[in-house]
Amino acid sequence: MEQTTNDRINQILQPIIERIPESLYGLERLEFMGKEILKLSDEDRKVLRSLVDLLLLNMKKLGASDIDMGSFGCNGQVWYRVHGDKKPDARMGQFGNTQMNLILLNILMARQLDQLIENRNLDFSYNLDIDGVQARLRADMYFDLNHIALNMRMIGAEIRPFSGFGLHPEISKALSLKHTKKGLVLITGITGSGKSSTLDSIINANNQTNNAHIVIIGSPIEQVHKSKGCIVRHREVGSDVLSFKEGAIQALRQDPDIIVIGEMRDPETIITALEVTDSGHKVFSTLHTSSAVESIDRIIGEVPSQEQTRVRERLADVLSVVISQKLPRTLDNKRVLAKEVLLMTPPIRAAIKNNNLDEIYQMLQQSAKIGMVTMEQDLKRLYEEKKISYEEALANANNKKRFKEIVVANI
Repeated sequence: MEQTTNDRINQILQPIIERIPESLYGLERLEFMGKEILKLSDEDRKVLRSLVDLLLLNMKKLGASDIDMGSFGCNGQVWYRVHGDKKPDARMGQFGNTQMNLILLNILMARQLDQLIENRNLDFSYNLDIDGVQARLRADMYFDLNHIALNMRMIGAEIRPFSGFGLHPEISKALSLKHTKKGLVLITGITGSGKSSTLDSIINANNQTNNAHIVIIGSPIEQVHKSKGCIVRHREVGSDVLSFKEGAIQALRQDPDIIVIGEMRDPETIITALEVTDSGHKVFSTLHTSSAVESIDRIIGEVPSQEQTRVRERLADVLSVVISQKLPRTLDNKRVLAKEVLLMTPPIRAAIKNNNLDEIYQMLQQSAKIGMVTMEQDLKRLYEEKKISYEEALANANNKKRFKEIVVANI
């Protein structure tokens, strides 16, 4: 970065740093810094924000998916994740913890600062102008050893074509409002597995092929969908609505056809999602789970034991499709989608109701003719197509023993 930029930033920050009482530490110290930042002129705040924008522009140049900065973990440097590897970029400068605390607090508004202090964490979206085009990033700011840390993820401007997922026609029908008017669809996977991209592709396909109303509740809103065949509403938790639960309940009074609940992250949201689906709507959501069976087990296990029988019955009735995905590394050091797909059938509904979840995996293995596939079967396909190595396939398998068996059986 240019020396003149650094000098100007130091001129803005140093007086604040000198005013921080030595007796303050932890939460109180960060609260003081937040209040001091809010006192800055619009011009000074714009200068500090331009530094963050510069770091994000470098992220775009590198083709990075994520950026991390702040607190002891980053060692004063800015880190980028490029093709799965996260490394610091020394060209972006060195920052002290207090200096970076102030720089990061500056990108928040007063209400967001209050939310960060109260919850020790804040999910929000961030807009960046890149050559006249607005790019969006998903951000998570949080406390780390009494300092501020930040992760931002670049949201792709282009939505992947739905046809690129190679799903069976029966699965595609279950995902389409035109063919199936109700049911709960889950996209699951660990953080960074591409759940949001898959969900956006499905929403976009429905937006193009239906005349309907889609309500998206996100924390934060990532991809902004332009209304095409459908009216598409975007409600961000924290700014447009108080919670996923409230957003889903309110959506019922807004004449929706599709309700998208960004994440089923707590028992209240899970029960609400089931009730909203049961009312006759098509609902899409995500879970942090690695397989279809784990997703079902997680939903049931999240609610109190006295509620589990009722939730199991309702889940069996409303669940439509589960797509669990991973992004293994390819032989040319990129990423490729590996997926497990479950389509609800009468035997699977019965297995859920009778709490015989172990039977579902076998049903998945034997139902390729209607589009079902286990993660192990899909990893085997990618390995045989010479897209990923055997070691990478094995590392991503949920059932490693089964993966070895089906690969050996095919040799």
